[in-house]
Amino acid sequence: MLAEQPEPQRVPDREMRGNSAIVTGGASGMGRAIALEFARRGVNVAFNYIELRGRDISAQALLTETTLRGYGVEVYSEHCDVRDRQRVEGFIQRARDALGGVHYLVNNAGIHDDGALWRLSERGWRDVIDTNVTGSFNGVRGVAPIFRKQHYGKIVNIASRQIYRPGFGVCNYATSKAALVGLTRSAAVELGPYNINVNGVAPGFVRTELVSALPPQLLEDEKQRSVLGRIAEPEDVAPIVVFLCSDEARHITGQVILVDGGVTLA
Repeated sequence: MLAEQPEPQRVPDREMRGNSAIVTGGASGMGRAIALEFARRGVNVAFNYIELRGRDISAQALLTETTLRGYGVEVYSEHCDVRDRQRVEGFIQRARDALGGVHYLVNNAGIHDDGALWRLSERGWRDVIDTNVTGSFNGVRGVAPIFRKQHYGKIVNIASRQIYRPGFGVCNYATSKAALVGLTRSAAVELGPYNINVNGVAPGFVRTELVSALPPQLLEDEKQRSVLGRIAEPEDVAPIVVFLCSDEARHITGQVILVDGGVTLA
């Protein structure tokens, strides 16, 4: 006979209103869309950002913060490199203090540095691995004591369909996202007994500023490979991420949901 298990602790408000989320890399692109989706549901939002070559991320962060506040939620943002473990831990604690708690973490921050593997520099390899894998680990490790203590938490890691069907020149990126799936499943096992769900979302191409700058033929090829015949918008991915943080997904953990328009079916 199986021993009776205690009922999982549930957040009183099924709509998530009043809870708090951290979204890494939330100033622009898909991270911004995820942050806005949380805010629409009344969730307070903290996000971090770094400056990127050729882009004014600080200005975008300010715009995102202003837009989030328009939903009537509390907002906290900070310049923070996810590769720096101490900075990440400090950011999480300051976000927690500013928002009155932390319930959800979305590891969205990531970079790419494409090129044939035989031309890939050591820095090109390390920067991508350190940001996409170690940066996500730093986030998971940073919230783990908080989530374990409150016996509740949701973590979503943003992977990529490239782990299943990589293109040319993405060895470092595809490897980093495959490792992120390993982190997702391992963390789900270790944190599950504390009522913490850990899942992943693996998008295909998403129409962000970075993707839109790719050669038009590359985007057209992606559309042709998609059984739906289109490139995803950030708003196609954000609700899936927030769903995995909702109480409706309380019995889903260690899973990776593909949001690629069926590219991996072709």
